[in-house]
Amino acid sequence: MIRWRAGAALPGAPARHGPAKEIPMPQLTTRDNVHLLSLGSDENRFTLDWLTRMEAALDAIEAQPAPLVAFGEGKFFSNGLDLDWVLAHPDELPAYTARVQAVFARVLTLGAPTAVAINGHAFGAGAMLAMAFDWRVMREDRGFFCFPEVDIQIPFTVGMAALIQAKLTPRAAVDSMTTGRRFGGLDALSAGIVDGVAAEGALEAAALAHVAPLAGKSSTTLAAIKSTMYADVVRALAQG
Repeated sequence: MIRWRAGAALPGAPARHGPAKEIPMPQLTTRDNVHLLSLGSDENRFTLDWLTRMEAALDAIEAQPAPLVAFGEGKFFSNGLDLDWVLAHPDELPAYTARVQAVFARVLTLGAPTAVAINGHAFGAGAMLAMAFDWRVMREDRGFFCFPEVDIQIPFTVGMAALIQAKLTPRAAVDSMTTGRRFGGLDALSAGIVDGVAAEGALEAAALAHVAPLAGKSSTTLAAIKSTMYADVVRALAQG
């Protein structure tokens, strides 16, 4: 169970600035038989509305499987959990966490090749979402990848820890999960957290290169393979 201390500072991710504004939501488009999923152009935190749009996008992808590339737009890939809402609604935290982890599990086992173009900061649950994709490509010159939980005193759930550890070497898991270290693109590549780096203008193409050649793979077979590969992770995400 994730626990927040009332009134605790939350210094792990880059802070938001400026007045309240309409928050862009996830949007799915399709081009040349590849699904392109924009997570939004703000911090792309997992608000309730954001989750609803994300779930709808996954419904559409499952209905018409095709290679998927997800990305953020602007300064952030995703800052993860909507901590302001969580602090204001502590009684709803278990249901909220379960919903977030269900999204992770769905991405992890999609019957399609998936890649993520990490355009900017990926923090906490935003970085965990990136872990759920088959391949990760990160901008080489800007943005940090970070699990800040140790610094903001939020232990990983069993499911979150299982997801990260399924994708990283033991050394990379220790270095990223227990230190709160902020990895730039080249450092993340060296640690094996991402599979490639690219300049801003080449990021989407680099991610596409991982999945576009796999468009003919059987979605049913691919979903079954992933469900077997990550069966322990899916069970852990379902339990909390």
